[in-house]
This record gives sequence, structure tokens and C-alpha cells, in this order.
Amino acid sequence: MSDLSITIIQTNLFWENKKANLEMLEEKIKNISIPTQIVVLPEMFSTGFSMNAPLLAEKMEGITIEWMKRISRENKIIIAGSIIIKEEDKYYNRLIWMMPNGQFGHYDKRHLFGLANETNIYTAGNKRLITSVNGWKINLQICYDLRFPVWSRQQSVIENNILTPEFDLMIYVANWPEKRNNAWETLLTARAIENQCYVIGVNRIGLDNDHNNHIGNSCVINPLGEVLYKKYNEEDIYTINLQKDKLLGIREAFPFLKDADLFNIQQDLI
Repeated sequence: MSDLSITIIQTNLFWENKKANLEMLEEKIKNISIPTQIVVLPEMFSTGFSMNAPLLAEKMEGITIEWMKRISRENKIIIAGSIIIKEEDKYYNRLIWMMPNGQFGHYDKRHLFGLANETNIYTAGNKRLITSVNGWKINLQICYDLRFPVWSRQQSVIENNILTPEFDLMIYVANWPEKRNNAWETLLTARAIENQCYVIGVNRIGLDNDHNNHIGNSCVINPLGEVLYKKYNEEDIYTINLQKDKLLGIREAFPFLKDADLFNIQQDLI
């Protein structure tokens, strides 16, 4: 069975300062001492969670995408994290999944955070991105998506009495504030249990320009809801090796997914 090594970077961010953030993150990535396949960065890692999209947005050929291509290629890793993108006069909170060969996928945040005015600035996505690495299927999501279990739910298919789960791992990149920390950890755990998958949540630390404090609490949670890693209120770089045989063993011992309701998510919503 294939294992999967993933590195979480929990860090403070320089407010709306792309140059400083990219230089800081490049140094952290270079200092990863354990072999890894995927490096996960927080939501809006180059700017912080800013509504100043007209000033900060980039095209898909912009400096942050080019930085991701270079760092991915030089370090032979996949890099995942969201940035502000402008496309056809619309702004997106877009998660980029950058591979060392320069190819990439992207996911536009579906659930925009109205309390921070995100709904008035950005355009919601309408398609999920489930990618594959080393035989692992990975569902990529952003921050506020965590509160909406239907969007996150396995759409398992049963064929000839054989269950085929849609994904094995969920990754959430976030700028989730301290005052809602209990919801963060509770919902990450719920998503792992209900989907019988690993869940990784990567959050930032520190104050943003709106005086929201973030304590990180980045987590890795297994399909039983057991927390394998979490870190409060300090910068950290952590690499974990996930084992596919353990995941399959849990699903075999507790075949709950076969009893789940079958459904489809309409992914072309306006």
C-alpha cells in the first residue's frame, strides 16, 4: 500500500505583502529536513485574508503562480494553498495545486464568508477538485467550506456490492480566527468521521489587519476522529506520513460508508 508524506506550514503572515510572504515561505520550504511529497500553505498565503482584491489580485500568469511553479520544481514537491486571482473581471479565492512539472489544478472557494464581506468581493466556485497522488484521492477545500457537510460529503458508488469511496483525504487551507476555534477542531473531526478519511486543516497564526487573532491549531485527524497532530499559537513545520493500509483497515473493520445515502452534488450552480 502506498504511503503519503505531507508537510504542514503553520505561520504568521505579513499583511498584504506578497514579497515578504513569498520570501518567508521559500525559506521555510527550503528548511524542510524530512522528505515530503506535498507542502500545504494557509488560505491566501501571499496576502492574508484580504478583501482588497482590486489591488492584490493576480492573473494566472502572475508572480505567485510563477513562484509556486519554481519552488515546486526546485524542491520536487507539490504545493497547495490559496491566493487571490482575477479572471474575466471576477475575483476568486483560488486554491492552487501545483506539481513539479508545472502542471496544476485549481479549486475556487465555494462558500464565501459573508461576515467578512467576502461574498461581495469574490465569486463562488461551483466545482470540487479531487486530485490523485500515489493512489490517494484528495479533496481540496478552503476554510468556510468546512461548515457545509454536503459539499464535503463522500459520493460513494456501490457497484456489484463493492464500495468505491470518492476520496481518501480532505485538505482544508484556512485563515480561521481564534474566537471560533472550537468549531474549527470540532468540524474537522466530524468531516473525518463521517467520510471515513483523513482530514488535514492548515491554519495561520497571528493578528490580521482587522484585529482577528489566529492561533493555528492546524490538525491531522484520522478516519476514527483521532487527532494525530495539532499545534496551538506558534509557528510550526510538521511532516506526517499517512499509511493507506491503515485507512483501508479502518474502512474494512467499520464498513459504515456502505450504509450511507447515495446522492449527487449539483456542481453547476449559478
